[in-house]
Amino acid sequence: MAPLTKPEAVLKQAEGLVSVGQTHAALQSLTEMFTSKRFRSTPLPALEPILLRFVELCVDMRKGRTAKEGLMQYKNIAQNTNVASIEVVIQRFLALADAKVQQAQEKADKAVAVDVDDLEASETPESILLGAVSGDQSKDRTDRALVTPWLKFLWESYRTSLETLKNNARLEAIYQQVAQQAFRFCLKHQRKVEFRRLCETLRLHLSNVAKYAHQAHAINLSDPEILQHHLDTRFAQLNTSVELELWQEAFRSVEDVHNLLTMAKKAPRPAMMANYYEKLTKIFLTSGNALYHAAAWGRYYAIVTSIGGKSDDEMSRLAGQVLVSALAVPVGLHGDEGDGRSKSTRLTALLGLTKAPTRAGLLKDALSRDVLRLSPTPIKTLYNLLEASFDPLTLCASTAPILATLCASDTPYAGYRPLLSRALLSRLLSQLSQVYSTLKVSALLDFVKPLDDFGPEQVEAYFMGCARRGELRIRVDHATETIAFIDEPFAHPDEFSNVAGPSTSTSPRDTTIQPSSAELVHTRLSSLATALHNAVRVIDPAPVLSPEEEAAHQAAQFAELVAAANAERRALSLRKALVARRRELLSELSVRKEKEEASRRAELTRAKKLIEEQKEKEDAKKKEIERARREIESIRTEEAKKLAQDLMKRGGLKVSIADMEDLSKDRLMRLQVEQLEKEKKDLNERLRIAAKRIDHIERAYRKDERPLLAQDYADQQAADRTTFEALQKARFENSVTAHQQAVASKKRLGRMQDEYRAHRETLLAARSEEYQRWKASAEKKLEEEKEKRRKAYVAEKEAEGIQREEAEAAALKEEEERLRVEAEQHAAEEAEAERKREEEERIAEQRRQREQERAAALEEARKKAQREQEAEERARLRKTTPATTVPEGGTWRPRAQAQASAAPPRAQSPAPAPSPVSATGPPKIGLAPGGWRQRLAEKEKQGAGASPAAAAATPSPARTNAPLPEHKKDADGFETVSEKRVWKPKRLQNQA
Repeated sequence: MAPLTKPEAVLKQAEGLVSVGQTHAALQSLTEMFTSKRFRSTPLPALEPILLRFVELCVDMRKGRTAKEGLMQYKNIAQNTNVASIEVVIQRFLALADAKVQQAQEKADKAVAVDVDDLEASETPESILLGAVSGDQSKDRTDRALVTPWLKFLWESYRTSLETLKNNARLEAIYQQVAQQAFRFCLKHQRKVEFRRLCETLRLHLSNVAKYAHQAHAINLSDPEILQHHLDTRFAQLNTSVELELWQEAFRSVEDVHNLLTMAKKAPRPAMMANYYEKLTKIFLTSGNALYHAAAWGRYYAIVTSIGGKSDDEMSRLAGQVLVSALAVPVGLHGDEGDGRSKSTRLTALLGLTKAPTRAGLLKDALSRDVLRLSPTPIKTLYNLLEASFDPLTLCASTAPILATLCASDTPYAGYRPLLSRALLSRLLSQLSQVYSTLKVSALLDFVKPLDDFGPEQVEAYFMGCARRGELRIRVDHATETIAFIDEPFAHPDEFSNVAGPSTSTSPRDTTIQPSSAELVHTRLSSLATALHNAVRVIDPAPVLSPEEEAAHQAAQFAELVAAANAERRALSLRKALVARRRELLSELSVRKEKEEASRRAELTRAKKLIEEQKEKEDAKKKEIERARREIESIRTEEAKKLAQDLMKRGGLKVSIADMEDLSKDRLMRLQVEQLEKEKKDLNERLRIAAKRIDHIERAYRKDERPLLAQDYADQQAADRTTFEALQKARFENSVTAHQQAVASKKRLGRMQDEYRAHRETLLAARSEEYQRWKASAEKKLEEEKEKRRKAYVAEKEAEGIQREEAEAAALKEEEERLRVEAEQHAAEEAEAERKREEEERIAEQRRQREQERAAALEEARKKAQREQEAEERARLRKTTPATTVPEGGTWRPRAQAQASAAPPRAQSPAPAPSPVSATGPPKIGLAPGGWRQRLAEKEKQGAGASPAAAAATPSPARTNAPLPEHKKDADGFETVSEKRVWKPKRLQNQA
């Protein structure tokens, strides 16, 4: 797809590809749209139809991973602006997947219904064999082939939707809705494994809430609305797990609900809690925990009675359920060993109780809620037998009919039969321990015989388990087959009890007919205190008061009681306020600590993950290098072995297996080359010998056949003559036969010559008439076509004339426009030339002024130089001329005359002869010969008209004031430098 393609064009292109059957190409084009850079800047109204079509294609082709990538990209764009669009897309995605599952189921049903070809032989050998091997029916196999792939895709669709919507407060409502749809999917199709995975996924998402708390749109569980959404989802999870009979998952769901309830700031709805305790009753009943099952029914009954709205029959049934569950708790039951305390604490917290429940407490609470009155009659009778009466000899016989009636298969109490049987057995042993000190095992079995649930092994296993756990104080003697009930007066109370869990037995005083010696010792102090208190009351009775004094005393006591109650109430309210404040502070502190701990764990996890990733990358890199090295070595070794084996197979090379590892590939290649050369030489030698032998044989053959060639030639000629004559004879006979057949055919056909001519004339006449009609029609059409073409030609010529006139007018107009433009351009060019000419004149005038200024400056410089020269000359003359003296006549003369008379001209020294080579170096080139004196003499000769004073003076080198040579100048008057010539090779000169 082009990077600048519009979304509408992409959708249209995809629809076109789908219409021609190229769904893969259409999906690829839409996928490239999501990966382009313009995807984020595209408006959502244009993207939503594209994504809906993308989702449809993904569902049709079962591309779950591609759909997940597209939904993730769309969520990142639309989550800040349009959450409803995401909901529409997700619901469309799930609806399409669900529709595909339904279509597959319908197709599977039709395939199973029409799959029988022969109604009388529905069982084929293939079906019998396939059924024996697989063990599945035809419908199961059809469902596995047609429905299962779409079920997998629908499950992947739910997982993809949850992964897309997780940990985002804006998408929380859609997330919970999709989760509940997934629960319904698991329940509808009975997918237990997928339900477990779904629950684990939801728990993982909930645990990651604190991890992503710092991100935008993070989920805040302190928000009541969000917490209520999570509670609704967890209750739906709990209901689904109970209906699927996944009791472990149901217990985990209960723990999830309890954890969310502890985070809630306000109490949940009573109906929700009633559902919670009802599911707990089923879980505890399935697990066999009778104690907490009865406690859950008690909590459920309390909430139902507070809500109200139940009929009398329903309340009676519910009251009977509560009382039966409490009676089903065995007498003297203790918690589990080892981790019993922690387990009991967890279960107690799940029920919302402050302490562990007991059998006596459950019965007392049930009786206080008037459960006994509302219960059915069989349950009342059972309660009286187990709790009110004391008849251990007939207890089982009296209770067995009631249990059979009460726990029938069509009653709601059928699941309590084993629990009630164990409770009855525990009550029997408790009552027998108060009557007997030793009892035969056979007698106990006789007592228990009316109960069909217990055999000898079960009874023995039960009381041995009770003895081991400390629920009964008995010792079993297997040698004499007796049971001894222990009654030691001075034994510690906890000697036979298990301290690992809470005791659930009733108080001994409630069911004891005669106290044992141990009880007498244990209650001796309390009995003594009671007797002393009664003796004091007899010895010192209370004084008898008058009615007025009695009333005043009671009023005073009542006032004191009211004051104490008010003080206690105020203290209690203050304590409640302090406890509430402490609880708030502790909750805030715990929340702060949890956040800090979560952030610290996240940081540690992130750092650890980075270190692990780096380490994994390094390990992977090292492993890759090592693997490549090993592969190279193995390849080299394999190539060397193959080469050695090849050479060994050829037989010309002797290579030992022991030395094969030491042989290198180069050496093997060299050995192979030597082997090939050797084989080539052997082959050439064999060929040479064979050729020589064949040559000798051929010569011998030719020598022997030479005398026989003439006879063979003669025989060949005779055979050829015979063959030729036979062929000629056959050809002649065939020609005669063919001629005779042709003559016969001519005579046979000559008889029908007249009919043939008549028929021919008829056909010619019909065809001539048809031809004339066709010719007339064609000529008519031809004339019509000619007329049409004439009219078209005339119209075309007229149109051409009009077009030509219009073209000429347009050309004339263009020519006028061109002339006008050229005139304007000519005027502009003249104006530009005039401007350039004025500019050149101005520049020339400026250049002329600069030259005049330069000439004046040069003249001034020349004059200054002349004046300086004259001054130097005068100074030199003053230095060389002696002082002025008065002649003898005493007459004054001018200085010039005196100098002329006194100082005759100085004779010039002869010029030295020029030497070809100077002693100090090479001769100077370009100087006139003779030195400066000779040059000076030449100048004096040339200046004969000089003044006598000047001639008498000592000559000095003359300075010429010749004008400086003029250099080339540019338009601004600046001298130009000649171009420096640089040497270049000929190939570069040619290029220039």
